[in-house]
Amino acid sequence: MGGSEYPGSVPVADETAPRLPRTILYTGKGGVGKTSVAAATARRCAAAGLRTIVLSTDPAHSLGDSLEAGLGPEPREISPHLWAQQIEAQAEMEANWGAVRDWLGRILADRGVLGVAAEELTVPPGMDELFSLLQIRSHHAGGDYDVIVVDCAPTGETLRLLSFPDVARWWLDKVLPWERRLVTAARPFARTFLDVPLPGDDVFADVQGLVGNLIAMNEILRDRERTSIRLVMNPDRMVIREAQRTFTYLNLYGYLTDAVVVNRVFPEELADSYFGAWRDRQREQLEAVREGFSPVPLLLARYFPEEVVGAEMLDRLGAELFDGERPERVMHSELAQRISTENGRTVLAIPVPFADRSELDLSKVGQELIVRAGREKRTIILPTALARHRPAGARLEAGMLEVSFEDDRPRRAEQPAPADERGDRDPAPGAAARERDRQRA
Repeated sequence: MGGSEYPGSVPVADETAPRLPRTILYTGKGGVGKTSVAAATARRCAAAGLRTIVLSTDPAHSLGDSLEAGLGPEPREISPHLWAQQIEAQAEMEANWGAVRDWLGRILADRGVLGVAAEELTVPPGMDELFSLLQIRSHHAGGDYDVIVVDCAPTGETLRLLSFPDVARWWLDKVLPWERRLVTAARPFARTFLDVPLPGDDVFADVQGLVGNLIAMNEILRDRERTSIRLVMNPDRMVIREAQRTFTYLNLYGYLTDAVVVNRVFPEELADSYFGAWRDRQREQLEAVREGFSPVPLLLARYFPEEVVGAEMLDRLGAELFDGERPERVMHSELAQRISTENGRTVLAIPVPFADRSELDLSKVGQELIVRAGREKRTIILPTALARHRPAGARLEAGMLEVSFEDDRPRRAEQPAPADERGDRDPAPGAAARERDRQRA
């Protein structure tokens, strides 16, 4: 794999080494520039001689515009070592869901639902985006690429898709075996007593194949040595808060975030210009990003006066983001937060290395959990379900702060909490009490 290299680029991979593709997924709120960042990353990897494919699961279809290349459902080589692909959800559905659609279509047709309406009803909401993600597994299995860069749909859709593999595993283990046996046993009677066609083996084969693919996708996405997600944002408060929520959910699902990209940052030279005040506000928000996403590395890119479209501008963006850094490297290898359930309580574990118990203070305001260690402060945006719970206690062990939550709505504070839920476990005695007083107020 020959090819040009940028300064400080990745050494070209050994041809004899096994090909284990590095997968990077970019997501973020719509309009923050994630497609441009994904395209710039792919060009940077390709310039280092790594065989790279960049693909988009975003239905907006803007990857081709960014690269100034016509893209379709099949990979297309657009420059040395670089391929690009715009996933077509329709084609993926026909390949993975055809038998199910035909069966559902027959049922709907028997009830007078025909044409476009029937076609739409045979595909559950969100399934089209789900099928798009299966291309990642296909490229992994093919071994044709060293790096796979994915321009994902905006954060809300991406989070929903990333939760599917766990649901799929449950269906495969608990539901599908019994459902198939029941249908097989009922088929002779159904022909006599029912006017509904029961699903055939081809329908079950499609469903089981999809579930199996999703489980395999789960193994790929949770392989922290080769796969990570990068959040893209602008230094604006609303965008940052959404990214913080996404960050917590990704940790909840066990997906690694190895970098946070802050795009369109006003450069230093604008300090005394018309944009000076705006730049000052951006600097304040950048501090919030560093605080909220620590210890995940930050990658910054300036605001360009020109539109980031085409090879030249994408390479400028890539140089800004990865100055002296290898774009395909896993930049952070540990989950920043872990959420688990123990004895009916939800436990949030946060690494606080070298912290002293006497320096820690913990408080919760709405959806925000605020952790202070000495002069440092970190704000964590809690998942919606967890935000309705109160901190019931905390403990510090081996550099890990574990905060336990419980839902006390059925038994409001008439009952005093047990001793181990109060001061003897709190890193800062009185923190939970302040939170209860704040909730009562």
